[in-house]
Amino acid sequence: MAGPDEPERAGVAAAGRLWRHWRLRMHAWTRPRQPETLPVRFDRRRIYVLPTGFGAFYAALLAAMILGALNYNNNPAFLLALLLGGAGLASLIAAQLQLSGLGIVAVDAEPVPAGSAMRVRVHVRAPADRVRRGLRVDDGVAAQIEPAQLDLEQGAGEAELRIATHYRGWLDLPKLRVSTTRPLGLARAWSHVWPQTPLLVYPAPEAHGPPLPVGGGDQTVTRVHPSGDDVHHLRSYRPGDARRAIAWKHSARRDTLLVREYEQPLGADVELDWQRLHGLGQEARIARLARWVDEAERDGCRYRLSLPGQPALGPGNGAAHRHACLRALALLPHG
Repeated sequence: MAGPDEPERAGVAAAGRLWRHWRLRMHAWTRPRQPETLPVRFDRRRIYVLPTGFGAFYAALLAAMILGALNYNNNPAFLLALLLGGAGLASLIAAQLQLSGLGIVAVDAEPVPAGSAMRVRVHVRAPADRVRRGLRVDDGVAAQIEPAQLDLEQGAGEAELRIATHYRGWLDLPKLRVSTTRPLGLARAWSHVWPQTPLLVYPAPEAHGPPLPVGGGDQTVTRVHPSGDDVHHLRSYRPGDARRAIAWKHSARRDTLLVREYEQPLGADVELDWQRLHGLGQEARIARLARWVDEAERDGCRYRLSLPGQPALGPGNGAAHRHACLRALALLPHG
């Protein structure tokens, strides 16, 4: 049996759905209507201004004051209502000016594994003619991004958004909204930007898997190291070289000081081959290779990544090589 509050709750829910539907429609038809290249500058045709809930209450209060003043022929009350109305109209212009001339210069982020939150930096520039505080950056109606605050002190600022990632590959940014309710909170001025800047999401590494394969390359890698075992070559003496490293016999023959350079073996290159992962599905292979890339980089190993239909990457190591390998894994076609 339905309680006495059920019709009221149903009415509130229906009103909420209608309000959300109206906001979604308005969000879809506001400029821009498709992704755009940066930089983007906000002008008067891109800035929208509407009263807030407090602003609507303020307008109703002023209307009541004006009606009361006219009814009772109260000139001071009428003058006060007009002054408050003028302040409200001035706040609408001030809110619009907070966004006028604002420019979104760039959007960037460091790649993260799928499933992690990506920190997206929105770089903003504006003329340094006035201080702009209390700006808010979010994704508008969708409300899937944690809002970020933005203050421009010297005509430049940066807002950092946290966006959830679910899949590897390119992540298309949603339509972002920059808004403010300054100075009085009576109106909200906002403008949208839709960056045509996809961000890269790395594949999520396998949580638990076999250890890194033993190096199986064709050549053992060595590097010059003072504490090595084998002599690599002789070179001229430089101030600061240890005396024990001087090759005295060779120096006496050539009548100049020569110093021994040693080499230290680092082991064979690690081969990360797609074809060797038999019995695994495509996404499972990608996750395991991503895990091995991270482990090889952590251990300081040189590694080569071989993927189907692509030239082998490496051997090498370092941040640039790791990025190239994880990028290639992230952009493989989805199975």
